[in-house]
Amino acid sequence: MRPLSLYCKSYRTDLRRVIRLMASIARFNTSHIPVYISVPEADLALFSEHLRGSTAHLLSDESILQASPRIDASQVARMHGAISQQIVKSEFWRLGLSQAYVCLDSDAVFIRPFDAQDFLAPDGYPYTVLDEAHDLLEGALRHRQDRILDAFIREATQVQQKFGRQGRRYSFGPFPLVWHRAVWESLDLRYLQPRGLSFADAIAEAPIESRWYGEAMLAYQAIPMHPCQALFKVYHYAWQFDNETRRGISETQLASLYCGVIYQSAWEREMDWPMEGGNLLSRLGRKTRRLLGRI
Repeated sequence: MRPLSLYCKSYRTDLRRVIRLMASIARFNTSHIPVYISVPEADLALFSEHLRGSTAHLLSDESILQASPRIDASQVARMHGAISQQIVKSEFWRLGLSQAYVCLDSDAVFIRPFDAQDFLAPDGYPYTVLDEAHDLLEGALRHRQDRILDAFIREATQVQQKFGRQGRRYSFGPFPLVWHRAVWESLDLRYLQPRGLSFADAIAEAPIESRWYGEAMLAYQAIPMHPCQALFKVYHYAWQFDNETRRGISETQLASLYCGVIYQSAWEREMDWPMEGGNLLSRLGRKTRRLLGRI
């Protein structure tokens, strides 16, 4: 089993984004970390056609769910896509392809050379993104986005209470994150199985996979904790990107701190496959909201 892999869960709407991600990996993956991409079975042929010649190993989402002994695939199929994808991503470890994996979103882009040392500490265990999200929350307050702070407190408290942990609220993000199979296994053995639950049941209760991983890591200490700040520069909202653009911060500068950048697909809809969804009015509305920093 390899020590590390790169993994991205995607689907056909994000095909162009995955092509862009793979181009950045081809350019900057200096130690040839293996890359796995999973998509619904129905999308495999499309991705195989457009990623021909790339280093990506394609998998079906269904094959990951089949490796999960207590997950009912029909239950997952009934869930909203934003929820069901969290289950697929979090169960990738069961395939036994690597001890740890960098869980990437389709809209990620690497901006500098990287190798395993960017993600694994000298002892071979992952760096864990861990902070209290103050930068994001301060920005939200400045832009009168109180709902972002409220959601952070609500989501953090919900999963914290399931493990009986008191104290500070951590974010365990943003993506991409490096996950170790031993942490997921400890969650399964020590929390889910004793309660007769699958991870799909857990996500149905609290749909924040990064918090399940982070709180399980703190609770069961399956691996050493090596905290770090965000691995990628993530623009959660358009106003964050607008602020930095006005300040003249470039990708070259960001590369001194981050391996890559994530531009949210919600305000990059022109990259949707095969074309941006919605009629002319809805597309103009999205563009206007983007310009006003409301996405």
